[in-house]
Amino acid sequence: MTAPVFVVESALLAGAAPGAVLRLDGPEGRHAAAVKRLAPGEAVTLADGLGHGVDGTVSAVHGKDALDIAVVAVREEPAPAPRITVVQALPKGDRGEVAVETMTEVGVDAVIPWAASRCITQWKGERGAKALAKWRATAREAGKQSRRLRFPEIHDLVTTRQLLPLLGAAALAAVLHEDGAAPLAAAPLPDSGDIVLVVGPEGGVSPEELAAFAGAGALPYRLGPSVLRTSTAGVAAGALLLGRTGRWS
Repeated sequence: MTAPVFVVESALLAGAAPGAVLRLDGPEGRHAAAVKRLAPGEAVTLADGLGHGVDGTVSAVHGKDALDIAVVAVREEPAPAPRITVVQALPKGDRGEVAVETMTEVGVDAVIPWAASRCITQWKGERGAKALAKWRATAREAGKQSRRLRFPEIHDLVTTRQLLPLLGAAALAAVLHEDGAAPLAAAPLPDSGDIVLVVGPEGGVSPEELAAFAGAGALPYRLGPSVLRTSTAGVAAGALLLGRTGRWS
């Protein structure tokens, strides 16, 4: 069984080497000791979510609050190339968290929540802050579950106008749309830089948004013959591109 991942501050991992002993405490230490009930000799991975991590074994347990981890190996997860970002229109209910969870599991590198014109859900004030916090917590937990050392970045909410410069700077910008003339499976892919995928809301991307995106260099592409939910389209497209770019090899 793959070792469980616990998130720590980067400072704890700085300078770590095989043979060193690190203290896992705080909320993650309590989870490891009291919930997971890890015992001496069991394998664990400590990661900062920024690409740095260590594999080790539990050398001592201190009550229900902390453990000592003997470092066995130091690991670095290089920055991805090309980097895959999904612009996710706000779905209804908890489908946004489902989308973030599954996109994290497949390996997407960043998610940008988008207030599309046809979104039913609106993030405003305290409600918006709580929703964004849930997306970020979901990415963290999914990153741990999927044993990633580098977790996806969850950006602040953007409007269509704020999105245009990002699309213009991307190495490839694509809007997932059932009327796209070209399949995403055949799109020419860059070796580096950013691939940005735009996923519309339940009501679809409006003609005005499609025109604005096209002006920024983001053209419509289709995934396949079926129309996917907004909460699953980014997952399917991300998986397709991760395979095509060789990052899944």
